[in-house]
Amino acid sequence: MIYMSVTIGTPLQASAFKVLLLGSGELGKEVVISLQRLGVEVHAADRYDHAPAMQVAHYAYTLNMADAEELKQLIDKIKPNLIVPEIEAIATQVLVEIEQQNIATVIPSAKAVNLTMNREGIRRLAAEELGLPTSAYRFADSIESFRAACDDIGYPNFVKPVMSSSGKGQSRVKSFDEVDAAWEYAQTGGRVNQGKVIVESQIDFDFEITLLTVRAKNAETGEIETQYCDAIGHRQDSGDYVESWQPQAMTPVALEEAKRIAHKVTAALGGCGIFGVELFVKGDKVWFSEVSPRPHDTGLVTLASQFQSEFELHARAILGLPVSTSRHSVAASAVIYAGVDDRNLSFSGLNLALANPNTDLRLFGKPEGFKRRRMGVATARAETTDQARKLALETASQVSVQQN
Repeated sequence: MIYMSVTIGTPLQASAFKVLLLGSGELGKEVVISLQRLGVEVHAADRYDHAPAMQVAHYAYTLNMADAEELKQLIDKIKPNLIVPEIEAIATQVLVEIEQQNIATVIPSAKAVNLTMNREGIRRLAAEELGLPTSAYRFADSIESFRAACDDIGYPNFVKPVMSSSGKGQSRVKSFDEVDAAWEYAQTGGRVNQGKVIVESQIDFDFEITLLTVRAKNAETGEIETQYCDAIGHRQDSGDYVESWQPQAMTPVALEEAKRIAHKVTAALGGCGIFGVELFVKGDKVWFSEVSPRPHDTGLVTLASQFQSEFELHARAILGLPVSTSRHSVAASAVIYAGVDDRNLSFSGLNLALANPNTDLRLFGKPEGFKRRRMGVATARAETTDQARKLALETASQVSVQQN
C-alpha cells in the first residue's frame, strides 16, 4: 500500500486548506494556534462576539449553532475541508448530513459528535453496547421519574443534564430533601435544556484521571493507530476542573485497564483526533466516566509537560500527520477565575506569577467574566507532581482580576 502524503495550501489563497471550528473557547483558541502553525486557514464560530478562538482565527462568525439553517448556511459559505465541533450546542443532524454527502469531514466523525454531545448516547454505548464498567445510572425526563430514579440509585448520587459541560447544571444529592432543587438546577444550569438528566451512583474511588487518547494515521501506512498520553490527575469542584497534573501515579494493572477502556470507546467512536477519556480509579479497578472527542480542559497541563501539547496532537491528528505523546516534564495546572460578574476586566500580578522560570500563564481573553468563569490558567514544572501542583496554585493566586 502506498500512502499519499498530506498536502496543505496557503491561507487566504485559493489553495487554502480550511477548518471550521464550531465553538471558540479557550481550548479552541489553542487548537487554532496549532493549526495556523501548520498553514491552515481557520474559521471560528461561536454564539457570542470576540470569543477566545475568534481572536486568533482568520475569520470569525457569531451565530446560533443549534439552528440547523444558520449552520447549513455557514458551512455552505465557507466550504471547509474539516469541521471541528468544540461545544455541545450544535445542530448535530446537520453534521451527519454533511458527512453523508461528502461535503466535509467532521472531526472525529459525525457519529462521535452525536453520541458524545449527549450523555445518554455515550453512556449507553459504553455500558450497554461495549460492556465497559461504569457507575449505576438511570435517566429521567420528568420530576416524577427523577424522584424515582434518585430513590432507585440511592444516596448520595450525582445528577447531570444530558447535555452540559464544565460542571454546569450538575449537583451531588445527599438525601431526598435535595432532589427537587437538583432537578431545577439541572433544568436551568445546563448549556442546552434537553429536559433530561442522568442520575449516577457514587463510586468509591481513589482518584480521577483523564487519559488523553490520540487516534492518528501512521506516517508510512496511513493506518489509524492509537497512542496515549501519560495519565493526568485532576481535582474538580462541582464537576468543574480546578487543577490537573501529569503524570498521575497508578498501578500498572490499572493503567493497562484504563488504556483498554479508552481504546474500546474511542475505536467505537472512530475518526482521528484526540479524545479526553475520564476514568475513576481505585487500586487496580477502573470505571469509565465520560469521553470528549476533542481536547480536554484538564489537558491544559500538557502545555507544560509534553513535547506536543494536546492541542498540537489534535491539530496533527485531524490533518493526517504523525504524532508523539512523549512527555518531557512533570507539570501541573491551576485555574484562574474571574471572581466577579463583569466585563472589560484587567489582570495584574503577572510579573510576580512569571518570576519563576518554571511557570507560565494563558489568559484566555474572554470578553465577560463571572465569579466561577475560567479566565486563565497557570502551569508549572517541578521535580514531583506535589511540587508542581503547589507552584501552579501559587502562580494562579498571584494573578489579580480587577473591574474597570
